[in-house]
Amino acid sequence: MKIVSGLIVVALVLLGFNSAFVVKEGENALLLQFGRIVRADYQPGLHFKIPVVQQVMRFDNRILGLDAQPERYFTLEKKSVNVDFYVKWRIADNASYYRATSGEQVQAIQRLTPIVKDALRYEFNARPLEDLIAGGRKDITERVRQQTDAVARKNLGIAIVDVRIKRIDLPDEVSGSVYKRMRAERLQLANELRYTGQESAETIRADADRQKLVLLADANREATKVKGDGDAQAAAIYAQAYSQDPEFFAFYRSLAAYRKAFADGKGTFVLKPDSEFLRYLNDGPGRPR
Repeated sequence: MKIVSGLIVVALVLLGFNSAFVVKEGENALLLQFGRIVRADYQPGLHFKIPVVQQVMRFDNRILGLDAQPERYFTLEKKSVNVDFYVKWRIADNASYYRATSGEQVQAIQRLTPIVKDALRYEFNARPLEDLIAGGRKDITERVRQQTDAVARKNLGIAIVDVRIKRIDLPDEVSGSVYKRMRAERLQLANELRYTGQESAETIRADADRQKLVLLADANREATKVKGDGDAQAAAIYAQAYSQDPEFFAFYRSLAAYRKAFADGKGTFVLKPDSEFLRYLNDGPGRPR
């Protein structure tokens, strides 16, 4: 009798322990009864269930990762690229997640992967390779996240937190042609810049030559004007001096002519003795004029 009572007590204790369960922080819990969902909204803490009849299934409530193998996609111009990406996701609806995957994370990843790849394929097929190389990843990943999040929430009970493209590689057969095309484009751009520079240089040089001619013409005109004014002033001064003392003026002009004629000391003149040029050389003290 004591043995039976002891067994009953032990059974009751075991049933008591089996009827309580704890949901930890970072976990979601689902209560099942014969495979049917009874409750799916447990908060962290201590909870109770019917022993044996009901079972508790726990899910990770943290952000999980999907790091798939690189996939080959075709761009708008039918050029292939290898895309390496990863996805951050978490369970948004315990009941939907359980119905879609039986609570298996591996099965969830297997079903989520093609959804993300299809969305990426659609985005890459709609864009040229130049946009992808130039930097259109942010737009692509945000659009893919929105599309896959809507599908995954509806079909899998999964929320897509983030989609990132780690690397976009060109296959070997494409890299060469892309490099040649980019090189040709850069050479064309360099030639255009060089031609534009030469054209600008010729324009600047022609403008400088024109300004030079204008400045020289203005300077020559101004010099001629100044010289004319100087000659006029000199003629006026000579005329004034001549009117004051014609004899002295004639004498002064003769001395200037002598100085210029005999400046080098090597000149030879053949003149008549009574030449006007020798007037003041022949005239001297005591000689009649």
